[in-house]
Amino acid sequence: MRIAITSMGTSLDAAVDPRFGRAQYILIVEDGKLVEAVDNSKGFNAFSGAGIQAGKLLADKKVDVLLTGNCGPNAFKALQAAGIKVGVEQSGTVQETLERFQQGAVSFADQPNVEGHW
Repeated sequence: MRIAITSMGTSLDAAVDPRFGRAQYILIVEDGKLVEAVDNSKGFNAFSGAGIQAGKLLADKKVDVLLTGNCGPNAFKALQAAGIKVGVEQSGTVQETLERFQQGAVSFADQPNVEGHW
């Protein structure tokens, strides 16, 4: 299972970035190990469509689950269309978030938790 976690840095010790589309980095973890730290500067600096672009990026990278702080409506639709489950309201470090997920303590959203352009 490939898990994407929005992050403010490139390591598992970095803080979770509360934004999805405009996150500084998106870390991809597989089997509990960091496999890729994606620089999301394209989305971070986008005028619009950041969430949709980030959703496509995760689909292209064959991600199964996204863990983030917040996810707006357009991004949520893109992620749903790609079959990616979304866990919102995550905080702390990436490692702590990953551990919560592994313990089954993350619930998945059935709708966006913020308005667009958050």
